This record gives sequence, structure tokens and C-alpha cells, in this order.
Amino acid sequence: MLAKLTSKNQISLPKAVAQAFPGTEYFEVQAEAGRIVATPVRIGRADAVRDKLAAMGIVEEDVAAAVAWARKGGKTGRSR
Repeated sequence: MLAKLTSKNQISLPKAVAQAFPGTEYFEVQAEAGRIVATPVRIGRADAVRDKLAAMGIVEEDVAAAVAWARKGGKTGRSR
């Protein structure tokens, strides 16, 4: 099967290949020994959130502090 690289650096997977991975939206792509290797990846929403928090430098202690702050009523000082 052939796949063409477009001027925007995009490659469409042939239908038969895509059908072999139902429900897969993302592929990890690597160049290995002169080949392009695409491995299906299932990204859960929780994983995506964790990755974004990590990229922002937010750690578990920051989340715990934010929850405690919110439970105290935040800026308004109100209790829930």
C-alpha cells in the first residue's frame, strides 16, 4: 500500500491499515533504521490532563493546596 506525503507534511493511512486499529486517534511516530514506524496510542482523558499539568509544572501538592483553598471558600472566605 502506498501513502503520499503532502506539502503540509501529512500522510493519510490507507483504509485497510486504519481499520486494523478501530477507535485509535493517535499514533506515536518514530524514524527507525530508514523506516517510519507508527504505533497506536490510546490516550485517556486523565492521562492528557496529567501530561498538561506536568508540562505546566503543577505537582500533586499544588492540587491539594488548591482543593483546600477552594473548600475554605477561596477569596470570599465563605465556607461551603
